[in-house]
Amino acid sequence: MSKRPTIADLAAAAGVSVATVDRVLNQRHPVREGTAERVLRAAEAIGYHATPLLKQRLREDLPARSFGFLLQKRADAFYQQLAADLQAATAACSAARGRAVVEFMEELSPGTIVEALRRVGGRVDALAVVSVDHPHVSEAIADLRRQGVPVFALLTDLMAEDRAGYIGRDNRKEGRTAAWMVARTARAPGKVGIIVGSHRYLCQETAEISFRSYFREHAPGFRLLEPLINLEDARIAREATHDLMARNPDLVGLYICGGGTEGVIDAAREEAGHAPVAIVCNELTPKARAALIDGVLTAVISTPTALMATRTVEAMVRALESAAPEPPGQILVPFELYVSENI
Repeated sequence: MSKRPTIADLAAAAGVSVATVDRVLNQRHPVREGTAERVLRAAEAIGYHATPLLKQRLREDLPARSFGFLLQKRADAFYQQLAADLQAATAACSAARGRAVVEFMEELSPGTIVEALRRVGGRVDALAVVSVDHPHVSEAIADLRRQGVPVFALLTDLMAEDRAGYIGRDNRKEGRTAAWMVARTARAPGKVGIIVGSHRYLCQETAEISFRSYFREHAPGFRLLEPLINLEDARIAREATHDLMARNPDLVGLYICGGGTEGVIDAAREEAGHAPVAIVCNELTPKARAALIDGVLTAVISTPTALMATRTVEAMVRALESAAPEPPGQILVPFELYVSENI
C-alpha cells in the first residue's frame, strides 16, 4: 500500500516550506495568492488528504460577489442551457465567492427589460443582459453605472455608451457564414428568405446585413426577399414560414437570424411537398439536432455557452476589480458550425 502524502511531501511538491503550507491550511498568517494557489495545485497533484479543506480555506478569503444575468424566454432550450452554464461558471470562479442571480424575461419590450435591469441591478454587483437596443435601456444602464454596477451586453451588443462591454459571437462572420452555406447547398439560384426576431437586436441586424452583403459579392444570381419578423416567438415563426413557402414555391433558401427556430422546423416538416430549401438557423437545441439528422435543417450556427459563461464571469470580476471604469470592449467567442455529419 502506498504511503499517504504528508505535509512535508506537499511542501516539496509546491516548492515552499512546511511553515508556508501550515499557514495556508490553518490561516495562521496571510500568504500571497499565487503561493496559496501553487500549494492547492500541488495538493491536487499528489492526492493530499486535506485538499478539500485547502480549497475551502482559499475560498473563505475570496470576496463575495453577486452576478446577475437577465436572459430571455425560460421555455427556450438555448436559454435554459445558458442559464445552467452561467451558474456553473459562477460556482467555479476562482477569484470570488460568486452567487448567480438568473432571471428570465418573458416579454421583450424595452419597458420590461428596463424594469428588470433596475430591479435586479439593485441587488447584484455586476449584471449581464440580453436586450433589444433602445434609449430607455441605455438610460437604465447609465443609472446602474453611476451606482457602481457594471452592465454587460450578452449575445447582442447595445449602443449604450455606459455599458461595460459586449460578450458574444462575431455577428458579421455569422451572417456571411450562413450565406456561404445557403449559396453552396441550395438546389439552384433563386429566392432566399430571412426571418429575424427584431431589428432592435443589433446582433440580428448585423447578421442580416452581412448575409446580404455576401450574396451581393459572391452569389448575385440569388434574390433575397424582405425579412419577416417573428418576435422570437416559435408560433409566429411557424406561421411566417408556412406563408413564405406558400407564396414562394421557388424558395431555395432560408436564414433565421434569431430565435423561434422550433417554429420554423415544425413548418418545414409540415411543408414536405415543397421543393428542398436550404435552411440555416442558430443554436443546436435538441429539436435542431433532430432536424439536422432528418435533413430538415442544412446547418446550425451555435454558441459555445459554457465558454461564453466563463468569459462573462471573468469579465465581471475584472470590471469589479478595476479602480476606474474602462471603455467598453468586445469579448468574442467563436461560434460552432454544425451539419448532419458532425453532430
